[in-house]
Amino acid sequence: MSSEFAVRAMRPGELELVLEWARQEGWNPGLDDSLAFQEADPSGFFVGAVGEVPVGSISVVKYGEGLAFLGLYIVHPDFRGKGYGRALWKAGVASAADRTIGLDGVPAQQENYRKAGFEPAYTTVRYGGVPKTLPQSLLLAHPVSDKLDGLFRYDASIFTEPRNAFVAAWCKRRRGRKTVIVRKSGKIRGYATIRRCYEGYKIGPLFAADAETAAALLAELLPEAGGEPVFIDVPAANREALALAESLGLEPVFETARMYRGAAPHMPLKNVYGITTLELG
Repeated sequence: MSSEFAVRAMRPGELELVLEWARQEGWNPGLDDSLAFQEADPSGFFVGAVGEVPVGSISVVKYGEGLAFLGLYIVHPDFRGKGYGRALWKAGVASAADRTIGLDGVPAQQENYRKAGFEPAYTTVRYGGVPKTLPQSLLLAHPVSDKLDGLFRYDASIFTEPRNAFVAAWCKRRRGRKTVIVRKSGKIRGYATIRRCYEGYKIGPLFAADAETAAALLAELLPEAGGEPVFIDVPAANREALALAESLGLEPVFETARMYRGAAPHMPLKNVYGITTLELG
């Protein structure tokens, strides 16, 4: 390891660099994810640098006093095998203090995460492809309004920790990004976001009271993809969510395990038809 190596907080512009590394790794982030990621926890993003040159990254985004989520753990291929990843991991995990830490681990890394104290909670299956049909629903979804207090409460009831700044930025209408909501008798029954990625579009979160609500959300969002591939990360424990993804003609393309170090939070997976993002939970 170079004596010039140090782990520090990301500087302006470096998160965009790291997301480009993520693209090169095949993770297919959203084109404007950095805007919302930074709002989630400005202190949660780190780079390892040799002098002034970033060579690796990790994010450990803190949600309240009880939960943190680890992602964007990358060492640039030109600098692997030198101990930089280990140093980044140690610094990132330490930043979470006593919080439970979650992550989404690919199969090849799950045993390493187990050795680091992480235990699997559930499997997530990424479904992808060009939708062959639109789902049918008696409910209607509408674009989210600027008044987000109710949405913040609903999101926290599913995600289990408030993440208001992140949700506000994630749901902000921009080119290639749209969020819709379903209400019934004045109460929120679900919401979802579609966003443009380097390849096609991703939908997440896709939180809903039931399959009919999720179908209404998808019916409103899928036309935004304009015939390009769409990807949804579906908890395998939610059988209705799997069936809904398959009914669109999407197929399994990727699998991860949600793992936690510490007490796993209770997330009502029956309401999770698509997780928000593998990087931030």
